[in-house]
Amino acid sequence: MESGAYTQGGDQYPVQFSVEYPDRDLDRLTTAFRIIVAIPIIIVLAALGSGEWSGGWGDGSPGPGLWIAGSGAAIVFFPALLMIVFRQKYPRWWFDWNLELMRFENRVGVYLGLMDDTYPSTDERQSVSLEFSYPDAKQGLNRWLPLVKWFLAIPHYIVLLFLAIAAIVCVIIAWFAILFTGRYPRGLFDFVVGVMRWGNRVTAYAFVLVTDQYPPFRLSP
Repeated sequence: MESGAYTQGGDQYPVQFSVEYPDRDLDRLTTAFRIIVAIPIIIVLAALGSGEWSGGWGDGSPGPGLWIAGSGAAIVFFPALLMIVFRQKYPRWWFDWNLELMRFENRVGVYLGLMDDTYPSTDERQSVSLEFSYPDAKQGLNRWLPLVKWFLAIPHYIVLLFLAIAAIVCVIIAWFAILFTGRYPRGLFDFVVGVMRWGNRVTAYAFVLVTDQYPPFRLSP
C-alpha cells in the first residue's frame, strides 16, 4: 500500500500513513482472543498517557471511538502551542516524542483492529508507517493558527465519529472472516486504514501542530 498522502492539487500532504496488508493467513487463535491478549500493551500505552487512553486507530485528537490514537495527556500539545505562539519555536525533542508516541499508538491500534497478528513493539516500525516532517516554526508555521486549529478541525471530528462506527463494524466482520478463512477482507482493511489515515492527519494538524495545511476530507492517500 502506498504510504504517501496527496492533496487534490497533487502535492504530497505533510502526513503520510500506511499499513502493510497481511497477504497471508492470520493467527486465528490470537485473533479470537485479541482483546485479552492485548491487555499488557494497552496497560503500557495507558501508562504513557498518564492513565488516560482513548482508543487506538490512528488519530490523537479528543473525541470518541477507536479512531483515536495519540490523545490523552501524553501528547505534548499545550506547551508546543505556547512555544510556537510566543517564541516561534518547536523543540525538537517534543516533536520526536509526539511522532514516536503516535507511531506506537497506531501499532497498538492496528493490532486491536486485527490488521496484524504481530504483537505491537514499543519502538520497531513493524507493518505501520507514519511520517511527518519536523516543522520550521518561524518560516513554515503561522504563529497564531495553533490557537484555533482545534476549533477549525471540528467538522473532521464529526465525520470521524461516524467513520469510527463504520470501522468498528468492519473489524467485527473481519473478526469472523479471519476465524473462518484466516484472511482479512481487503476492502474492509483498506477502509479501516483510511479512517486511521484521516485521523492521523487531523491529529498532526490540530494537536501535534506540525502543519498548517488543512486535512483533506478523504480516506485515500
